Amino acid sequence: MITGIVNEEFEPIIPISLCDSDGNVYTQDAIIDTGFNGWLSLSPDLISQLNLKWKRRGRAILGDGSECVFNVYEAVLVWDGNLLTIPIDEADSEPLVGMSLMEGYQLIVQVFEGGYVELSKIAITTDRVKI
Repeated sequence: MITGIVNEEFEPIIPISLCDSDGNVYTQDAIIDTGFNGWLSLSPDLISQLNLKWKRRGRAILGDGSECVFNVYEAVLVWDGNLLTIPIDEADSEPLVGMSLMEGYQLIVQVFEGGYVELSKIAITTDRVKI
């Protein structure tokens, strides 16, 4: 289980732990962004500090309909006690946790300043309930 808190701007925040190129672990707060279908985004400064490996260019359509081209890096993340190698999208923003990283988890957010945030792993089945 991963836990966090809702900040004064009503953003759900969780700590993320990333490994730099030498294997040192750094912990950073990140905003959960359910509108972001990627894995994780980091600022150019943090990517440089961690000395992450460049992989490719990415392309996305933003909420306003404009297109964005960005660099994609690779990082090792400590996620719910496991090491995961994931793509990192470069973005001039606070670190964002996307829906791809949260796949297979349930998100609970108490939407008030200081509210509780919880990500817990769920069992995924192929049976779907139809209403």
